[in-house]
Amino acid sequence: MLTRAWLWWAASYGLPRTVIYRQARRADPLARFLLESERGNETDGFIEEIRDQGPLLRRRLLSVTVNHRLSTAILRDKRFSAVVPPRDARSKPVQWLLRQTDLGIPNPVEPPAMVRVDPPDHTRYRRLVVKPFNHRAIEKLREQIVAEVEELLAGLAASPAPDLMENFSAQLPVAIIGAVLGAPKETHPNLLKWGIGGAPLLDLCPAWKPFRTAVQGLREGAEYFEEHINHLRREPGDNVLSHLIANGGLNQRELLTNTALLLGAGFETTVNLLGNGIVLLQNHPEQLELLRAEPERWPGAIEEILRFDSPVQVTARVAMEDLEVEGHEFGKGAVVMMLLGGANHDPDVFPDPYRFDVTRPNARDHLSFGNGIHTCLGANLARLEGQIALRSLYDRFSEIKLDSTPVRRGTINLHGWQSLPATLIP
Repeated sequence: MLTRAWLWWAASYGLPRTVIYRQARRADPLARFLLESERGNETDGFIEEIRDQGPLLRRRLLSVTVNHRLSTAILRDKRFSAVVPPRDARSKPVQWLLRQTDLGIPNPVEPPAMVRVDPPDHTRYRRLVVKPFNHRAIEKLREQIVAEVEELLAGLAASPAPDLMENFSAQLPVAIIGAVLGAPKETHPNLLKWGIGGAPLLDLCPAWKPFRTAVQGLREGAEYFEEHINHLRREPGDNVLSHLIANGGLNQRELLTNTALLLGAGFETTVNLLGNGIVLLQNHPEQLELLRAEPERWPGAIEEILRFDSPVQVTARVAMEDLEVEGHEFGKGAVVMMLLGGANHDPDVFPDPYRFDVTRPNARDHLSFGNGIHTCLGANLARLEGQIALRSLYDRFSEIKLDSTPVRRGTINLHGWQSLPATLIP
């Protein structure tokens, strides 16, 4: 089984990684961005190198943009597909190898995951899921979010050495996504393990070791959720997963794959939103003081946190036909990568983009949740968790001191911090 997984990884990700390393040695800014992100290093300089070369940087295998207007247009254009296989996977030998080594487990970044299918399948999935994530349904979760945050804050106050990532930022989202999936509290440690372990799958081409860990988590998660789904068929609850099962519009594989997607995407985005927000507010005490003086600004602050340090950094699309967008021509099959963190720092849209400003009037124009038909379903839930959690944290503690310099996680797409050990003063 291990050899099979390695061959699948080599065909899907190993070949693209070889190209990236080769391009990085030639000082290509995109390749450098990808590798330095994976090493946990800051990448703003590479983003600005790409920006300096115009709205669209073309390469032999793909094009890349950090331009907000072009990125938005592509994300909204239905002539682009969200099904973007690695370029090398289009060759017949590689396609054959992928078929022969198929891992046979639900993968949240492969069809039939909602983020990797196009209409009409995407439309069908979205219609089934959108109602449980509408504004009214999310507001019903407010009371639970408040209760979870209060419990976590009490734990932080009682802990001699709290870690604001491990003990706070990770715990709230896993509790809420557990409620969305109808998973009992005793399963939350496993949900947390699978969520963290699966994060590299959302990268463009993860290394073999984290990929292997992620696949093991997928297998364990699939076994649990297959049993859990069967249980909810017999005894449904008032949760999103029960509603999806009762609707009957998804087969078992579609249910399992999109459950894995809801777990990974719903968990990771909010974890990094909270962690990034804490670091930004610690580094900009004048902005924190403004929020304490004018707490009605917290919704805008969450948007600025999302803009300034986007939890999701990269997405891609492939042209399904010869087309033109914003004056740029794309041939059928052309792959376009959009660096969302770069688009969120486009000076044509956000003046003085590297200034963190919770009063920024157009901060909500960020692309951190994507745009178009694939806009993140859980965006408003993440916003609500962010507002309640961060405001409550800073209301509860008069002073927070980070005990060490934060270190970035070694992932490309999901942008956050490894740990945030802190001293808290009530």
